[in-house]
Amino acid sequence: MDNARKAHIFTPVTQYDTDIVIAGGGLNGLTMALALTAGGFAVTVVDPVKKKTRANAKFDGRSYALSIASKHVLTALGVWDQIADPQSILEIKVTDGRAGEAPSPLMLAFDHAEIEEGPMGFMVEDRRLRPALLAATKAAGITQLDGDSVAGSTAALSGITVQLGSGKSLNARLLIACDGKTSQIAQRAGIKRTGWNYDQTSLVCAIEHEKPHNSVAHQYFMPAGPLAILPLAGNRVSIVWTERSNNAAAIQAMGDADYLNVLAPRFGDFLGDIKLAGDRFTYPLALSIAERFVDDRLALVGDAAHAVHPIAGQGLNAGLKDIAALAEVLTDARRRGEDIGRADVLARYQRWRRFDTTALALATDTFNKLFSNDNSAIRLVRDLGLGITNAVPGLRRRFIREAAGLTGDLPRLARGKAL
Repeated sequence: MDNARKAHIFTPVTQYDTDIVIAGGGLNGLTMALALTAGGFAVTVVDPVKKKTRANAKFDGRSYALSIASKHVLTALGVWDQIADPQSILEIKVTDGRAGEAPSPLMLAFDHAEIEEGPMGFMVEDRRLRPALLAATKAAGITQLDGDSVAGSTAALSGITVQLGSGKSLNARLLIACDGKTSQIAQRAGIKRTGWNYDQTSLVCAIEHEKPHNSVAHQYFMPAGPLAILPLAGNRVSIVWTERSNNAAAIQAMGDADYLNVLAPRFGDFLGDIKLAGDRFTYPLALSIAERFVDDRLALVGDAAHAVHPIAGQGLNAGLKDIAALAEVLTDARRRGEDIGRADVLARYQRWRRFDTTALALATDTFNKLFSNDNSAIRLVRDLGLGITNAVPGLRRRFIREAAGLTGDLPRLARGKAL
């Protein structure tokens, strides 16, 4: 710790404008605000993007595969019933594939009937989830400073002063960074990251199709990266199509007809005729894990703490578990009369979440390297692995429960319980 940083730590904060400042008004930031408000905290959310822009249906074209645990979090916070058109996932089929070829017969098939909790997960569109969260935060009376940003912060023994881009400042007990995988707040705190670029880009869009999807999700492991076909409400699916970055850029630059011509042999004809529904998006892929999730009166949540490959669709689910864990740690500490920004309190959150998220990152990284290639020997081994796993009910059920977020030390919100 340098001398300048040592000096500011002992500057006292005696009056608070809010209990907690959240940097970032995306999905994680808004959910974090709702969870903390439910725990009795006064919260201020700061985001550089205007709420009107974030609520626009074309703001982010992604859809999210939410686990049962994530549904529990959103239900406990009163959001789930306000989300329009959630689509249940009743089956998941995982197999190897090549463009223009039938999928490998050695597949891994998951069925919701193998667990007691119902559907294995739910598909929710960003254009449905984000407005529901914005409406919930407004109804809860949460202060949102949109069109502003966190430009800096000064930690003290008794609190933290957060400097805003507008020139204003806020005194709080804690700062929570929900500002994404390139978190400027984490960088200013000197928190280093481990990770690498995958040289892969996900092409994301929605597709309308002729035949019903029957609530079945498909994951094809193509040589360049996975292709996920995920059911949405009606005769629509969400496509997360991973290609090498240079090829993805060329495909994205095509007109809609050519784009569909490239997709069609990968997609297959099992859903009949297909056409684009809405805009197309691209998202470059990388692995990025913060070396620590906390600092002086600072906690990192979601992508600010960990960004993983979307191969298992667990990015937002991991962020929601962070939120549930941190809200529980802070709420319990407050009830005991502890200072919520104290290092030993924040360390409880880090111990709870860092091992699990690191394990998730390593697992998704390993799966991506194993399946995103066309080596015939590796292909044979992985196909056999899928087939063997599929033939063992106990192992298959374990994978289902893991994907549904039902394993491990779950926070109260992730079990559908109030804080």
